[in-house]
Amino acid sequence: MTKQERAAEVFSRLSQRYPAPEPALDWTDAWQLLVATVLAAQCTDEQVNKVTPHLFARWPSIADMAAANVAEVQEMVRSTGFFRNKGKNLVAAAGLIMEEFQGQVPQTMAELVRLPGVARKTANIVLSNAFHIHEGIAVDTHVKRLSFRLGLTENTDPVRIEKDLMPLFPREQWGEINHFLVYYGREVCKAQRPRCPECELADICPQKGVN
Repeated sequence: MTKQERAAEVFSRLSQRYPAPEPALDWTDAWQLLVATVLAAQCTDEQVNKVTPHLFARWPSIADMAAANVAEVQEMVRSTGFFRNKGKNLVAAAGLIMEEFQGQVPQTMAELVRLPGVARKTANIVLSNAFHIHEGIAVDTHVKRLSFRLGLTENTDPVRIEKDLMPLFPREQWGEINHFLVYYGREVCKAQRPRCPECELADICPQKGVN
């Protein structure tokens, strides 16, 4: 089985398991999704979802966040970890959006990664889910682990993994394959104890790196 064939089979099987994939983060617009994704770095989605309602109640708009006191924002996001950088970046990102993008979250990769705290993964998530624009595949820890175990990449660097994955899936599937691998990584193909005996991909998985 070629990588292309395996990738197609992975997508087919996981699309049946997850017929309506959505981000696990709570959000209502592109700015809220951007903020939640920034906060989710090195933090669980569940914890972020506890923090963001209070954050958006206190600073409802991008303009509000741009004018916020950085220390106050940092204190509110403290429980998500790395709170000093996250708080500082959120206020700075909001300021840049107000100054250069007329108060609207930009809709290109090149513009999004100019925002403080936003790298390709966050930009891909925002573009795919908020704007239905597929410029790449968001690679988080689950996507990194599963794509290696499934033999879809030999790399460990997220940017190189993304470049390996993009040709294996049609562009319109790039957003969904991220969701599928994240969900499946949390439920079955776990980091420490992958549940291989009950895995519905076991017959096509080379189990690279699995002891």
